[in-house]
Amino acid sequence: MLGSVLSHFQRLRPAQRHTFLAAFLGWTLDSLDFFILTFCVTAIASEFHTRVSEVMGGVFLTQAFRPVGALVFGMLADRYGRRPILMINIVCFSAIELACAFAPSLTVLLILRALFGIAMGGEWGVGAALAFESLPKEGRGTFSGVLQEGYAMGSILAAAAFAVFFKGFDFMVFGHLILHLPGIGWRGMFILGASPALLVFYVQARVPESPVWLAGARKRAARRMRVAGEPGNSGKLLAFLPTFLFLVLLMTAFMSFSHGTQDLYPTFLTSYAKLTPGAVGLIGVLYGFGSIAGGIVFGTLSERWGRKRAIVTAALMAIPVIPLYAYGHSAITLGIGAVLMQFMVQGAWGVVPAYLTELSPAPVRATAPGLAYQLGGLITSWNGKGQALAAERWHNYPAVLAITVIVVALSLAGLALAGREAKGQDMAAI
Repeated sequence: MLGSVLSHFQRLRPAQRHTFLAAFLGWTLDSLDFFILTFCVTAIASEFHTRVSEVMGGVFLTQAFRPVGALVFGMLADRYGRRPILMINIVCFSAIELACAFAPSLTVLLILRALFGIAMGGEWGVGAALAFESLPKEGRGTFSGVLQEGYAMGSILAAAAFAVFFKGFDFMVFGHLILHLPGIGWRGMFILGASPALLVFYVQARVPESPVWLAGARKRAARRMRVAGEPGNSGKLLAFLPTFLFLVLLMTAFMSFSHGTQDLYPTFLTSYAKLTPGAVGLIGVLYGFGSIAGGIVFGTLSERWGRKRAIVTAALMAIPVIPLYAYGHSAITLGIGAVLMQFMVQGAWGVVPAYLTELSPAPVRATAPGLAYQLGGLITSWNGKGQALAAERWHNYPAVLAITVIVVALSLAGLALAGREAKGQDMAAI
């Protein structure tokens, strides 16, 4: 498996490697900026003398406004090119992240998190379109699995940054202080989160425009010179509407699968399983790496099995993990369960970038996949709160988690079976 993954990347031309790396880093750093808030919630609530639930409204606003960004930045990328809009998008979410560090009140911070949602919503679709229109179709599933797990890598980086920089860090050797890093607090964390803006220089210097978009631009220019009335893309786009609605439904199930197994889990480990913060943090890091492994494994398997079979298999294999994941009686068994669960969840997710771009026609490839992705997130944006309310009412966290996995895994598998297989689709042909 590892040899197969490496061989796909070794066959890439230098320009293709730079393009993939830029898309991966863009999604990773976008994720980093999103998760910084989740780690700083308690500190922000303390400074602004408010409840944690009020600060968590920033997470909801980010998710709620992500479809706006997917639509706006996607349409701009379809018209003006993937590369320039990706650079503008990176600058936007970095600048808003920096502004959060200087928010004078919670109200201002929440407004900024809504604006951040617009910028965050645009990155995935534009980056995925640039990557998959530039990469060869051979190995597309592997590239998809690695690209999607930029999200998990961003969460790991946010956790590591919080552990090292928030309260500071003392490096001791044989009882002697060698290095002292002072704490930067939540405002410093947001300043650190503005660093992704530096990625723009790399994109400017190393990443070429999508060859598929350039070819399409030349065709559009030639079409404008022809006699008016010749058929264009409107018929194709209208025919794509049922597929787009299916993708929104599919992404709703995907979002429920990930958020339904992730958002409430730290609270479950702390409040129900009574684990220490250190144990909860360690489990979080471990299942982050499990997520990355799952995305790469099932993304690669989708090259052999097809996209649908890989999604269905990963979704259904999550169900047997429930006893360890929700009913484990120790930190070790719960940790094993969490790693296996996220291996399956993100295994299914690893197929998403390739599958959505393969199903979308070239004229809207920067808009449609990202918009479907983020609309699914909007529909499921209250998932965490709903699970928490159910757990409080029933006084049974394990049952809520177990029922969520069963219902969502079966729904996702059913929807994937109903969809069209598109492995190996020529990006320039649709």
